[in-house]
Amino acid sequence: MTDPRTGKNLTECDSFTKLSSHALVQPSRELTAERVNSCDVDAGGGLRFNYAASCVNDAMLADLEALCDEQKLHDQYQTLYEGGIMNVGEDRLVLHHLLRGRLGSSVSVDGTDIGAFYREQTERVAAFARAVHAGEIVGSTGKQFRTVVQIGIGGSDLGPRALAIALQGYAHTRHGHPRMQADFISNVDPDDAARVLANFDPETTLFVLVSKSGTTQETLTNELFAIELMERYEISGLAPRKHMVAVTSRTSPLAKSSEYLDAFFIDDYIGGRYSGTSPVGGVVLSLAFGPEIFEELLSGAHEADSSATRPFVENAAMIDAAIGVYNRNVLGLPTTAVLPYSNALTRFPAHLQQLDMESNGKRVNRRGEAVSYPTGPVVFGEPGTNGQHSFYQLLHQGTDIIPLQFIGFRESQRGDDISVDGSTSQTKLNANLAAQIGAFAFGQDHENRNRAFPGNRPSTLIYGKQLTPRALGALLAHFENKVMFQGFLWNINSFDQEGVQLGKVLTKNILSGGEVNPAMEAYTKLLGLR
Repeated sequence: MTDPRTGKNLTECDSFTKLSSHALVQPSRELTAERVNSCDVDAGGGLRFNYAASCVNDAMLADLEALCDEQKLHDQYQTLYEGGIMNVGEDRLVLHHLLRGRLGSSVSVDGTDIGAFYREQTERVAAFARAVHAGEIVGSTGKQFRTVVQIGIGGSDLGPRALAIALQGYAHTRHGHPRMQADFISNVDPDDAARVLANFDPETTLFVLVSKSGTTQETLTNELFAIELMERYEISGLAPRKHMVAVTSRTSPLAKSSEYLDAFFIDDYIGGRYSGTSPVGGVVLSLAFGPEIFEELLSGAHEADSSATRPFVENAAMIDAAIGVYNRNVLGLPTTAVLPYSNALTRFPAHLQQLDMESNGKRVNRRGEAVSYPTGPVVFGEPGTNGQHSFYQLLHQGTDIIPLQFIGFRESQRGDDISVDGSTSQTKLNANLAAQIGAFAFGQDHENRNRAFPGNRPSTLIYGKQLTPRALGALLAHFENKVMFQGFLWNINSFDQEGVQLGKVLTKNILSGGEVNPAMEAYTKLLGLR
């Protein structure tokens, strides 16, 4: 297996030096119908990745392939999914791919088949969801559960929430309605929990508490918030914790408590932002939409994971990653916009912010040394066409060039549509998408400088027929694999998140009345803490 601690820095690679010698590619000159058709790669799950409007041509692509070979991306990926220690900061395996299917040899730790353990948990989740839907598992007062509320933060919220919103329309076409209404509480701000619980029925609501450690401050605070509200109703026989299940590690305080209705397990090999296909996402999605829909999502994710083992020219995630590194480290572009032309993906850019920025927002390599080159970009986004009336002005005519990642589908999820002025709403949506790709690439000359568009704004496109669970799983896994490959190219550890810890430590110190420096003391007084 490849040892990530022996990896080279990006700037130590001969192929990276060669990349910097190419003349700048301008999409307005390179983008042709032939190029659009040729720069198109299968991404799994019925999706395709098109990089025709990017800033790389065939010669650059060949050098990017050489860079991926020099950094041993295929070998590193194989080491990861076959159980090598890839999270070198915490000395851990990285096994979220194993949640959706095996890519190589079985992985065992201390005599435990990890793949079998993951499958067992998925099957337990499915059985639990079916029993809830059938009314075999009910609330403490005997009423059937109708609503599920997930309480978690970070990766325990952003990914599952994005996936749940993305599947709502599909569930309507499949079942006429979701199996259960789903909502989420994440922020320790009491207004968040109060909003969600303002009109809830305590007898028919099931809560999913997600904390791997079982000690997450925000999650436990919101758990007690929910319990206190339930107790205020003074309903005979109501036992709040019998309306709660936990998703946690087998050794956490939540797992050890018999007060909860049930517990489903994850382990240290599943990072929070990579946990959407674990019980962290599986419990709420299976309850809301049915375990068969969650299985379809897993299937699509596995297809994308499998496609990431292909040779470079057929590997959508690897090409996407390599283009992103070219944008960041050769062109010096520090930002990326994710622009889904599907309102179902309204929270997907927020999930990708965490996935990318928490994974690759690092300045130390896997040898523990500082790197001298830029790593992860700033990621933001909003669904089209809303974004067109928000920040696209800066994307088109601002002084910074921001690479764009478009996502689109030929058909809507629900199928409800009308025709206005000779075209349907879905046709108008996709016409806007195609027009924006062209406008960003080609720009516009005009004698009035205010109406001149410089063009040459690079973009890529992920597209498919419809946003199904299978396509959604593949979309999720595509970006997970893209981020992973970029971490390999930068020689950084994409699987820890030490950057979130310092603030947590200082927060506990403030809450406990500990001593802080004079400036922080002043801020605590401004905020009414002391």
